[in-house]
Amino acid sequence: MALEHALLVSLTELSGSGYELARRFDKSIGFFWSATHQQIYRVLTRMDGAGWVVGTAVAQEGRPDKKVYSVSAEGKAELDRWIAEPTDPAVLRDELAVKIRGAALGDIAALKVEVRRHRDVHLERLQLYRLIDKRDFPAPASLVGAALHQYLVLRGGIRVEEGFAEWCEEVLEKL
Repeated sequence: MALEHALLVSLTELSGSGYELARRFDKSIGFFWSATHQQIYRVLTRMDGAGWVVGTAVAQEGRPDKKVYSVSAEGKAELDRWIAEPTDPAVLRDELAVKIRGAALGDIAALKVEVRRHRDVHLERLQLYRLIDKRDFPAPASLVGAALHQYLVLRGGIRVEEGFAEWCEEVLEKL
């Protein structure tokens, strides 16, 4: 996936400036596709040049004008094409997994410290996702459209974090 497609998805949900998109990334879509603020601005400029988005200058009192982006017809067509395109199934590509594979070659105690750190990070993320789930989706059975799609991605994130945390516990027990 290119950052362009993540931005198109976000902009179809709500138009926004580069700054607003960066903030959204920090709080939602960025859990699943990360990008720096500089990357977002650079890609928005490229998307504007390609005709996928339209930037409209909005005057601000006491500050420079900001550019608010929305998806153009060409951007919607690109998003439709991309959504229909087959994707490769996710593959575990994790540096920690390689370290565990080579555990016999290194310091097991140090590796266990690292596995605990990873477990704790996954548990923190899991706690955050569950908080978002409870706060934003109190009645999941009634969800439709974009809200349902956002919920399903969040549920995928919850399952991934649960799985990683459980795997780290298993590794710690076996090491």
